[in-house]
Amino acid sequence: MVAYQHFVALSNSPDSAQRCRAAHMVSAAYAKHDGPADERAALYAAVLGFLDDASVKVRASLAYGLLHADTAPRLVMLSLAKDAPIIARAVVQYSPVLLDVDLIAAARCARSEIWEAIANRNTLSSRLLRELVSFGSKKIILGLLERRDVEFPADVLEQLTHEYGGEAKIRGKLLQRPELPAMCRLKMLDQIHQALCATRMVKGAIVPERLERLMRDALDNAVTSMGESEAAGARGRFAIELQAADRLNTRLLLHALVNGRVLFFAECIALLARMPAGKVYGLLERGSRVGLNALLSQCGMAPALRNLVARLVVFARNSDLSDDISARHFIVTALVEELIIEHDGQIPAELEMAFTYLNEQNMKLAKRAASGVMPGFSEHSSEDLQLPEATRVEDPNSVDRLIALPAA
Repeated sequence: MVAYQHFVALSNSPDSAQRCRAAHMVSAAYAKHDGPADERAALYAAVLGFLDDASVKVRASLAYGLLHADTAPRLVMLSLAKDAPIIARAVVQYSPVLLDVDLIAAARCARSEIWEAIANRNTLSSRLLRELVSFGSKKIILGLLERRDVEFPADVLEQLTHEYGGEAKIRGKLLQRPELPAMCRLKMLDQIHQALCATRMVKGAIVPERLERLMRDALDNAVTSMGESEAAGARGRFAIELQAADRLNTRLLLHALVNGRVLFFAECIALLARMPAGKVYGLLERGSRVGLNALLSQCGMAPALRNLVARLVVFARNSDLSDDISARHFIVTALVEELIIEHDGQIPAELEMAFTYLNEQNMKLAKRAASGVMPGFSEHSSEDLQLPEATRVEDPNSVDRLIALPAA
């Protein structure tokens, strides 16, 4: 217990270290006080007396005693939040009594270090997040995006995507946010696509046509995967936004169906046909070929194309195309062979794009399906595998030599 006379002596001492002791004692006593109101009033008056002390150390001691207290006087903390940077940083980062408006007012008339301190608070409201983002510091934005305890409003993420999506570091952090809207994710995937295609190392390693095909297929896979996730989460805006952006095309629908993204496919068909999703699901699951053709006709598909899609739907009903690579390869192969036989090898112009896409997918699926065949066969085979002898040809000018491909 400190006698009042001793406290007064410390408070009036010319030595700043003595006044620091007094300031810390009175602030700590105020923070923990639960006694009579007149005692609290006296402590409050003493706290106010140290706000005008000429020494930064004294004011810092005052702030330290009240820093984490829920009972700290808000006006005192507000005054300290506008004090010297070393005091203000700690107050705006830790004081629980300051309101959002207090923090914003303190930050707007201060340097970036105050904004950084606010960004490190334990909890951040949507209002504070918007203010911190609008400040425009990339360091602050990166720090906020790394925090998993902070949930960003959709409009803030859209703003960040629009303003900073072209910067690799921020784009990477944005893509790691689970709440990032699907269209924002798609926009940044487009930017990644363009950046990769423009990279000298990539351009030099892959011929342009193959690079474009690989990137297009990867983008289609990403879009349909996101669409399936959005549809499974009952977030129906993605398909609508794709249609508004003119990104909902036949190739994307075929990719979704071939790769087992049936929820996304059904959502797109319901949107294009302007029919209830429940009715569309029923037709895709149990409808006849006639019913499927009528549904696809509502989507504006040409007769030959809707006949192809209807066949693919019927083929896909009894297979799990999302996981079974061999089933996908079998179905696409069967469909391609049917089209060749039906049209006697003369594929109609309205099916050229779809037929080309199916061939591309079939080659990729064939490679993936074949990759596990030989190892699986060798593991279950009881006999050693033996390959035939290499074929030799007679050369009148030399000894027998192996047939060899010319050097590339």
